Amino acid sequence: MLNPFDTPDRVEFRKVLRNFVSKEIMPYCNEWDEEGRIPWELHQKTGELGVWGFGIEKKYGGLGMDDCFMRVIFNEELGLCGTGGVSAAMNGRMISIEPIQRLASEEIKSRVLPEIVSGRKGSSLAITEPSCGSDVAGLTTSARKDGNHFIINGSKTFITGGMTSDYFVVGARTGGPGLEGISLFFLDADTEGLQRTPLEKKMGWWCSDQATLYFNNLRVPAENLMGDEDNGFISIMENFNYERLSLSGGVLGMMKACLEESINWAKERYTFGKPLISRQVIRHKIADMSAKIDAVEAYLNQVCWLFNNGKKPIAEISKLKFFASKALEFCASEAMQILGGAGYLRGNRVERIYREVKVMAIGGGSEEIMRDLAVRQMGL
Repeated sequence: MLNPFDTPDRVEFRKVLRNFVSKEIMPYCNEWDEEGRIPWELHQKTGELGVWGFGIEKKYGGLGMDDCFMRVIFNEELGLCGTGGVSAAMNGRMISIEPIQRLASEEIKSRVLPEIVSGRKGSSLAITEPSCGSDVAGLTTSARKDGNHFIINGSKTFITGGMTSDYFVVGARTGGPGLEGISLFFLDADTEGLQRTPLEKKMGWWCSDQATLYFNNLRVPAENLMGDEDNGFISIMENFNYERLSLSGGVLGMMKACLEESINWAKERYTFGKPLISRQVIRHKIADMSAKIDAVEAYLNQVCWLFNNGKKPIAEISKLKFFASKALEFCASEAMQILGGAGYLRGNRVERIYREVKVMAIGGGSEEIMRDLAVRQMGL
């Protein structure tokens, strides 16, 4: 579908990324998926493209500009490889970079942002806990003031990049229950009192490390408090907007990969003396997949335009997130039906994407949470 929002810069950006993905990622992503990790060199090669510098000032290693269309293009092109774990492993840093720039001290920003943006170091946002995910207001990890330090106790789980990150942005309760008692802290991974264990045997995102973090009387300097005490909830929720937009971009790339694999197979595969593509039922499946791709892409473009024009379209992002993940579920299922037994075998994009459907639907806020948030934004 022709994109009315394309510009020469965006078109060129997509070309650079597609060339990079085809050479540096696509040939190896199945191998990485089976191994359960990606090489750290890929972080650094990707960082050289500047893709983690959107919205980051140049003095911190960023681009000094932002463009939501380019953010989505980056995630879409990664999605085309059909391995969600590659994107998750590298982009876990994205949801921690923005709050570091906006809320951390100048010393922390100058020290860590150039390292993270370049891909030399990793960072993660640590919010989800064993007892609460999207219900951020229910988190129980505590931070108690002790002189010029805070003492943190508790645990986090499903933390993307948790085993390899060098830095963490941690949400902890400094006040009473509910929304107003939460604060954010910057934490170096080698701080005494932090223990991390991997979450293994996952259904999807095989090559992305997820971890559970344990804080045992961990002492963090008071100057590592990010923003005002007891005022971290809004910062967390605003940060989720970019995460959900990025995930939707990745979903679009996966949908396009499903369509591409389906068309290629239907052209090559013969049944009862005729190519599969000649069968009306297959043609209808391909038409339906293509229509859903167009709808998600149009929705993404609208949300990106709103972002670029200074809006905070929370309801639209919420609806986009669940609309896109349901469309991916449809496309992955139809692609699997078209490929038949060939799609069921490990080692192809359709099989990998089929495994990723649920994590793309749950990560960043489940479909049910997104629907409820959208309705609440409607004042209901």
